[in-house]
Parts: sequence; structure tokens; C-alpha cells
Amino acid sequence: MKHLKQGDFDERRKAAAEAKKKLLEKLKTAPKADDPEVAARRAERVAIAEAREARRVEREAAKQVEAERLRLEEAARIEAEAAQAAADAEAARIRDIEEAAARKAERDRRYAARKNRKN
Repeated sequence: MKHLKQGDFDERRKAAAEAKKKLLEKLKTAPKADDPEVAARRAERVAIAEAREARRVEREAAKQVEAERLRLEEAARIEAEAAQAAADAEAARIRDIEEAAARKAERDRRYAARKNRKN
């Protein structure tokens, strides 16, 4: 960028000194650490941080409750599946016994019919 005003070294030095002086004045007028306004802002930031932490703790507790609920639901589902599998196995066992009894009754009937034919 081209400077519109071409000054010599003394002008540049005076401008830098003036800028430094303005910056120091600005810092002198800045609020101090024990200023009530600064303390109020600091207290507000602390309150916001505490509220944020409380919300984080609350979210974490909710996550743990949800995880426990899911674990209990999964355990109940597994238990129900096991009970259903046991009931199915028992039904299959009873069905096998009934089929075996029916086959034996049919075999006995055929045997009795064969005996009756011989007599």
C-alpha cells in the first residue's frame, strides 16, 4: 500500500510515540481487577460455568439412567426369549412323545389285525 504522506524519520518517530502514548492512556483508563463492574462480570462468568457444570452432571446422570433402563430391557428380553425357547422345547418333547405313542398304537393295531386274520 502506497503512503500518501511521505514523512521523514522524525515524523514517523513522533507518530509512533503518539500511538504509544494513546495506548498507555487507554490502558490507564481500563477498569481494574477490583472494579465492581469487573467483579460482577467475573461472578456472572462463574455462575454460567457452574450452571454449565450442573447441566453436564444432569446429562451424565440421565445417560446412566437410560443405560440402566436399556440394560434391564435387554435382560428382560433375553429372559423372555429363554423362557420361550424352553416352552418350545417342552412342546416339541410332548409332541414327540404323542407321535411316538400314536406310532405305537398304529403298530399295535396292525399287529392285532394280523393276529385276527390268522385266527
